[in-house]
Amino acid sequence: MASDTSQRLSSGPEPADVLVVFGITGDLAKVMTFRSLYRLEMRKLLDCPILGVAVDDWTVDKLQEHARDCIEGTGEVLDKEVFDRFAERLSYVQGDFSDAATYGRVADAIKGKGSPVFYLEIPPFLFGTVVKGLSDAGLTKTARVVVEKPFGHDLKSAGELAAELHQYIDESQLYRIDHYLGKMGLVEILHLRFMNAMLEPVWSRNYLESVQITMAESFGVEDRGHFYDPVGALRDVVVNHLSQVALFRAVAEADPAHYVRGQYDGYLKTDGVAPDSTTETYAALRLDIENWRWAGVPFFIRTGKHLAFTQTELRLVFKHPPRLGFNLLGRDAEPNQVVVKLDPTTGIRLVVEAHRADEPGAEPITLDMEFSSQGGEGPTPYEVLLHAAMVGDSTRFTRQDAVEETWRVMQPLVDAPPPVHPYAQGSWGPDAADELVAGHGRWHEPWVTS
Repeated sequence: MASDTSQRLSSGPEPADVLVVFGITGDLAKVMTFRSLYRLEMRKLLDCPILGVAVDDWTVDKLQEHARDCIEGTGEVLDKEVFDRFAERLSYVQGDFSDAATYGRVADAIKGKGSPVFYLEIPPFLFGTVVKGLSDAGLTKTARVVVEKPFGHDLKSAGELAAELHQYIDESQLYRIDHYLGKMGLVEILHLRFMNAMLEPVWSRNYLESVQITMAESFGVEDRGHFYDPVGALRDVVVNHLSQVALFRAVAEADPAHYVRGQYDGYLKTDGVAPDSTTETYAALRLDIENWRWAGVPFFIRTGKHLAFTQTELRLVFKHPPRLGFNLLGRDAEPNQVVVKLDPTTGIRLVVEAHRADEPGAEPITLDMEFSSQGGEGPTPYEVLLHAAMVGDSTRFTRQDAVEETWRVMQPLVDAPPPVHPYAQGSWGPDAADELVAGHGRWHEPWVTS
């Protein structure tokens, strides 16, 4: 990049004075973007115009009507004053992303703006086309560019995608969006560990038996078969989401011998799925971290569709205490646990052993804290991330080195996948996943609020 761009970047980002959304008529905008922008408007955190760009031949009135329908479709109850204020920000440019004239019209629409944010809600194979078009039109010099996952489908493609984009923009201008980095619970993991002297020392191999990370979904692929079947659970979730709560450089390459793949019964009947597909809808694996603090503490990660519940959590499972005389109670003590619930609601749970008056001896008890009862639930992940992009807070986004490190760890599983095991819908996945945690207790059912 030119030196003047580097000098500008070193002085710190300017707040966005226009948000340009490529693909604003698509599915992601329908279910996420409009609602998030409306909620930012409601919180008075939105203070710039919004330009939509898509191939559809729409008017601004059509876009405003579509935005209303999308927001209401997510369950939001519209406040007329807030929506009217939001709708006034909207404008629209129609055009083919491969046509240079489209970018000329975009340039005319945002003329005089010095700190644009371009949000690419489009397939990754179009990223290079759009960023080149913006660059050729002279629109990227002081811009930030936000792109959606996936960031490549393996280590090689991730590097090629970055190299293509870096021809036109600096890495510091590139914001890779992953909605898991907008979740309240991820920040709370850091706060919980580093701001509490009673907890930080025990987050180590001296006290922990294992760490379990679960992202369970009770629904299936549904109408996303054409997208999902070439991707699968490992690429869709583990690489892009769950690994965000683990470490990177200290993680050893994943071993296919510690990787279980599953496919729910009925998946092959889904529209868009190949009749002989071996794509996994369930993935469970073990990761090992090679540093002084975590050596010997396995990280077990699992995700799947059509499981028993929808829940995402991080669970620290502590070592069993010495039995001493307590084994006279006739059972082994349940290991202490710290659970951070990430989705769909957030909270923290401690599982400890204690004497109960209604039992003959000690039993596991839970000490629960829901964030909804302690100041309320935080903003939705896309609210957090869109606002961060507009104010220039890059800490909420994935850097290229993190993308490459994630693929370094996961690539062996892509290169040598084990066979797929069938599992019943509504279960916790294939039985083979239980063997993965052998010697380290069992999988713990997620904390689900009734």
